[in-house]
Amino acid sequence: VILAVLFFLAGYEIDFAKLRGAPMNRATGGWVLSLVLGLVVATVLALEGVVLSGLLVGLALTTTAIGTLLPMLRDRGLLDTRFGLFITAAGAVGEFGPILAVTLLLTGSNPFTEAALLVVFALLAVAVAAMASRPQPPKLVEMLHRHLSTSTQLPVRIVILLVVALVVIAADLGLDNLLGAFAAGMITRQALSPVQSRALTPRLEAIGFGFLIPVFFIVSGVTFDLDALFGSTSTMLRVPMFLALLLVVRGVPALIVYRGLLTTRERSSLAFLQATALPLLVVIAEIGLSTDRMTSQNATALVGAGMLSVLAFPLIGFAILGRPRVDEPDDDRPGLRRSGGTGRRPRTTPR
Repeated sequence: VILAVLFFLAGYEIDFAKLRGAPMNRATGGWVLSLVLGLVVATVLALEGVVLSGLLVGLALTTTAIGTLLPMLRDRGLLDTRFGLFITAAGAVGEFGPILAVTLLLTGSNPFTEAALLVVFALLAVAVAAMASRPQPPKLVEMLHRHLSTSTQLPVRIVILLVVALVVIAADLGLDNLLGAFAAGMITRQALSPVQSRALTPRLEAIGFGFLIPVFFIVSGVTFDLDALFGSTSTMLRVPMFLALLLVVRGVPALIVYRGLLTTRERSSLAFLQATALPLLVVIAEIGLSTDRMTSQNATALVGAGMLSVLAFPLIGFAILGRPRVDEPDDDRPGLRRSGGTGRRPRTTPR
């Protein structure tokens, strides 16, 4: 449930209309490059006997915890900047891509059957999104607005019902539950008008970021097997190994695919940010343990590396990016500003 809320908020926060063009194209190219690097590295580890499944570990190394990064970007005023759009797109693909791969390759016995079920779910989600995006009757809008200020919190309950419904449908189709939660977030974003979104977002964020997501990190810490980590020197050594591989597999592509679009400082910052991973690492580790495709030693080390990435990589990434500058020019596209700018041009004449 907690992970579902995390992925719902990730889907809800991502405005794909803003990410069309270069942000999404470069993000997709970067993730494909990460997938190739991850599979190559993991295959070498499998041949050396370090891991059991190169596919499982390779997919784990391509993930990005965009749900963890989004509130950090917003708090720093970066979410609507050019840099913010690129990291948001990279994180969306780095979260959605592995979910699709896990659904097709790891959660079922027949990839073709899983692909057919995925198409069915996608068509259902598109149909729900189309219905939700239709103009709402004025009486319905007024009723929802009125109940948003009462103890019933009807709009919040409707959103939670949508999340539960899509998660259940995804589970019944044999797909990953997180796919349903992510789709529910995107549908909710599509259905709400800007006014409704401004009114509802603080309540959803209070439930997610204020309560359930902190519980996820607490539970992750409580259930983390410290005895397995510190009881074996080999396991301890694998934590920095997986941490370094996360940075190589997800970070190096950022230095390559964003050349000509972002500065060296921005690309270096983005490399650390998009290498931040934890939620999907927990999911993939659990799948590996339940299907005997991953040893407990590697599962512990992989999750431990994810915890360290959440603690260290955002701090390093934002430190590299530095403080916003007020003298950078605006981005060429209207409504966007550079990561270090304020979106205002300096005055050339006095008042």
